[in-house]
Amino acid sequence: MENIALIESFSEFKDDKFIDRVTLMAILEDVFRNALKKKFGSDDNFDIIINPDKGDLEIWRNRIVVQDGEVEEPNEEISLTEAQKIEPDFEVGEDVSEEVKLMHLGRRAILALRQNLISKIHEHDNTTIYKHFKELEGEIYTAEVHHIRHKAIILLDDEGNELILPKDRQIPSDFFRKGDNVRGIIESVELKGSKPSIIMSRSSPKFLEQLFFQEIPEVFDGLISVKKVVRIPGEKAKVAVDSYDDRIDPVGACVGMKGSRIHGIVRELGNENIDVINWTANPQLLVTRALSPARVSTVKLNDEKMTAQVYLKPEEVSKAIGRGGHNIRLAGQLTGYEIDVFREGVEEDVELTEFSDEIDAWIIEEFKKIGMDTARSVLEQDVADLVKRTDLEEETIAEVVRILKAELEE
Repeated sequence: MENIALIESFSEFKDDKFIDRVTLMAILEDVFRNALKKKFGSDDNFDIIINPDKGDLEIWRNRIVVQDGEVEEPNEEISLTEAQKIEPDFEVGEDVSEEVKLMHLGRRAILALRQNLISKIHEHDNTTIYKHFKELEGEIYTAEVHHIRHKAIILLDDEGNELILPKDRQIPSDFFRKGDNVRGIIESVELKGSKPSIIMSRSSPKFLEQLFFQEIPEVFDGLISVKKVVRIPGEKAKVAVDSYDDRIDPVGACVGMKGSRIHGIVRELGNENIDVINWTANPQLLVTRALSPARVSTVKLNDEKMTAQVYLKPEEVSKAIGRGGHNIRLAGQLTGYEIDVFREGVEEDVELTEFSDEIDAWIIEEFKKIGMDTARSVLEQDVADLVKRTDLEEETIAEVVRILKAELEE
């Protein structure tokens, strides 16, 4: 009964959701053998019998009986006189099994043993949790908001596991309260020390791809494949889809009648604007489709430099560039080409980089961010609109316009 009282903590672990009976017994035996090594120098001659259901164990030390005064290894040998105190019939050369009570290890050893046991259990739990979530990387997961911090939201799943949703992995329009259920993908799982760090993301293109798997039956069934996804979280996304079955319209199947199928995905992503296009191995056609809703007249590719010169009617240019330059930027990411937009019928135009002597490079870069890299592409826009679409001051834009006009009017 002494052992039961001393290791009653076993009952804390026998119902642990991550530990099966065999593993628990192995951990317990390992912990006790370490304690025996510290106490006796070796555990080779000890038998440990564990009953994890009752929280009980027995430890037996096996020694050989030798003549009195000939004991050289006290842990492995016992004198005849001492052996006969256990059982009067023992003789020299026989094996003696004697039960070792935990209390004989000493109070400090017992406290250390318990702490080691708890540490081993937690270590096993953390390793199991790590392996479990590592297998879920890239998949959608749901957890509840537990705590809201400045730089991250702490989530708990139904098993009490902690997940982290950093601020930069959230959609800008995300707003959560404690107790809200949050969906995202398991982006990464790492062991920091012995504790798993599980990072969730809602801004990753992979999250949008997995939403297609969940919400579009044909994608889930493998009839439609998602070839590539690019996003500006909360703003705009482009998804290229394909089907090996010519009878299936992949875009139509994904969007649904009047957008019925994709509506749930758009709502989950904070009303992110999603363009679904047909994938093609033809790079010219892919660039043309990627710039939708703009109608492209001509595409000239330079495969060596991975650049594309795209010619459009003047009224289509703003569509190709999109609000804040989002459309052209995503089209470039989707196709892998750096896309330059040109207006049909405009013969004289000058690259903005030609004005680097008069206009600072960072200002030119601001215009490039919204798809404007020629003089006329800037001059065709209203100054007030350019102020809204860039991080530039009105005075700076007015000065750029003055410089560009002076050059083109010469």
